[in-house]
Amino acid sequence: MSDLHARGDGPRQSAGYAWTSRIKDTGESLMRTIGAPVRPVPGQWPRTEVALEGSAKLYHFAPAPGVARVGRTPVLLASSLINRWYVLDLYPEGSIVRRLVEAGLDVWAIDWGVPTDDDRWLRWDDLVRRLERGLRKVRQLTGASKSVLLGYSIAGTLAVIAAARNREPLAGLVNLAGPVDFSKAGLLQRLTDPRWFDVDAIAEAGNVEPAQMLAGFLALRPTSVLGDMVKLAQFAARKDKLSRDHTLALSGWAYDNIPFVGEAYRDYVRSLYQRNELVRGEHQVHGKPVILSDISCPVLSIVADRDVITPPASALALHDHLAGRCEVLEAQGGHVSAIVHPSGREGFHRSLCAWLEARVRQADEVG
Repeated sequence: MSDLHARGDGPRQSAGYAWTSRIKDTGESLMRTIGAPVRPVPGQWPRTEVALEGSAKLYHFAPAPGVARVGRTPVLLASSLINRWYVLDLYPEGSIVRRLVEAGLDVWAIDWGVPTDDDRWLRWDDLVRRLERGLRKVRQLTGASKSVLLGYSIAGTLAVIAAARNREPLAGLVNLAGPVDFSKAGLLQRLTDPRWFDVDAIAEAGNVEPAQMLAGFLALRPTSVLGDMVKLAQFAARKDKLSRDHTLALSGWAYDNIPFVGEAYRDYVRSLYQRNELVRGEHQVHGKPVILSDISCPVLSIVADRDVITPPASALALHDHLAGRCEVLEAQGGHVSAIVHPSGREGFHRSLCAWLEARVRQADEVG
């Protein structure tokens, strides 16, 4: 596992940081005890890199050998702001990137990069604009008239906002477990309730460190680390390498996080979790309102049936604003496990590919 990105200024390394570090160290010790590697190498489908803005970059994934392209319209994948992008290419058996490439799609991904102290003043609006610049860059590089956008988790919310703004032409939008109605966001919404959560006190200190956010996510499933340890021991005893590698890859990624830009975090929590502005039609980006009913492209929502970070009701609230112009896929599992588990390859991955292929062909015909 990669080390948590702690700031080197002593006082910021709080008790919460020490606690999550001990959990991480304990997990690594157990893995070595049972003879397992700390973490398998992520899938890493071959790719080229294009600079975007700041530390952000775009990846263009190589086509699968012997597979004809469905069309020229590209698909841009955007992962969560606070996690490494490679959850979408975590390991071969559970890689969404690999599945889409093997289906003949032209696949790109945005890597948000690692924010530094100099980035602490970036606003939520700036991140929306950065995603839109990514879309524009991909269209320019491919010569396509439109693109398809898939946003996962927090980036799913960003993708919904970008689609509603209609600054970049989209052939389709996929919201993969991204919250929309934050009044239905479950325990995370309760944890950020302004009656006891002072977002200003957090954001004033600068970028929000991974250990701070990890403590909140562990509060949603306090026995998850112990559960993973037990499962790893069972997989080792059964010599179940596929399940072991899945758990190790997922655990390794879960601790390989990046900071949340301070001002963007303040905007995100206050405007969405605390005020629920998006579904109320009150959210603004650079002074202009974001109206969900303005989304004009086809929409696919993918939800996980045991997701405690983005409960299905939170993501599916988007459909209330689109007059039936959307489809739904349900995956089995949690916020992350449902997305990367090998069972998804023949489950929702297959349906996702079919939906994307249809959008690409339709856009190519019109273009």
